[in-house]
Amino acid sequence: MTRTNPSSATASPAASSAPDLPAPGGLCAIHQPNLFPRLTTLAKLFAADTWIVLDDVQFTRRDYQHRTRLAALGAQQTPAPRWMSIPTHLPQGRQTIVRDALIVDPDLARRRTVAMLRQYYGASLHWPALAQSLEPVAASFGSGRTAVVAETSARTLLGLLGWKGQILRSSDLTARPGRSQRLADLAAAIGARSYLCGTGGMKYLDSAPFAAQGLAVIPFLTPPGGIWGSGRQVSALWAVATLGPTALAGRLRAVATAQTALEPAA
Repeated sequence: MTRTNPSSATASPAASSAPDLPAPGGLCAIHQPNLFPRLTTLAKLFAADTWIVLDDVQFTRRDYQHRTRLAALGAQQTPAPRWMSIPTHLPQGRQTIVRDALIVDPDLARRRTVAMLRQYYGASLHWPALAQSLEPVAASFGSGRTAVVAETSARTLLGLLGWKGQILRSSDLTARPGRSQRLADLAAAIGARSYLCGTGGMKYLDSAPFAAQGLAVIPFLTPPGGIWGSGRQVSALWAVATLGPTALAGRLRAVATAQTALEPAA
């Protein structure tokens, strides 16, 4: 799996100049910014060479753009995971796009988020490293934008786990309308060779726009059971705090290697 240089992009609502594109031929994942993403989502981003942050689509309150589920340290299911949310105002109502969503009282939201994370994971042997990596997330509340905090939370977890890929934003790239056409255009715009698609996306994805641009679509799969048992419901924070960054990174590298093996021969 070819790796690009670590992203130097700052977490801003939109860039003022053309982005620095990765070297062509990489594996691309496209996903909305999720607050401390679920383990399966984080694993998909980790397996990719480039993550295109889908920041110019409609904000959805029922999604994970402003919330996540926290599982108690050492236990994925008992007690039941609890929601942690960033109170979010949508200036344009339901038509508000992701990057325009605003945090309601950013300072209060920051203090409550930090306190809740410490409550859940402060007893972990790995808390010092995790707490240090969370400092940029706490600082990002100063932007006043939910998407900035969500993107920063994912970037910091990826960095803690040693990911060396690149992060770009869809708002900085050109793509045609249409759900699958848009994704295909975004992947093609950065010169990707393959698009990594989660199980949810595979339910609706039309592969024709990808094939038309010579892009392979690779279904992203995780192992059954173990830490992956609740991976689609619980934030990856649980796995980081329970296993530690080094052990979890090893698990993610194994999954990433398996995904690379699914790619068609060049």
